Amino acid sequence: MLNSERLAIAAHLHVLLRRKTGRVTDTEWMASNTEYAAEIVRFARANAQENGHADLGEWAAKLELAMAPPPSQRPARERFFGVIGGNTKPPPMPGASDSLFGSSESEAHRYVRGIR
Repeated sequence: MLNSERLAIAAHLHVLLRRKTGRVTDTEWMASNTEYAAEIVRFARANAQENGHADLGEWAAKLELAMAPPPSQRPARERFFGVIGGNTKPPPMPGASDSLFGSSESEAHRYVRGIR
């Protein structure tokens, strides 16, 4: 889903939450951060059940679907980032012979190249 579509859903949910609950949210952060979006979805659903606001539950479900990564991208993401929780270091960039990956701590505090 496009970022603009996620932002539109977040903005609509923001307006509903502001009108019905008085809760102020950050729409841009909601559209980009999955943890924040999940918490807003949880809050909106709880409020929808308590106060009978069906539209809050509907828009919370839309945001949840918008923030979920497509199933086709999950394996590629895992290949890119490696096993979660693993101690693997990223491979050095091509042509980065002066990289400090794996260097000792004393070497980490020196300049790689001189300042010009």
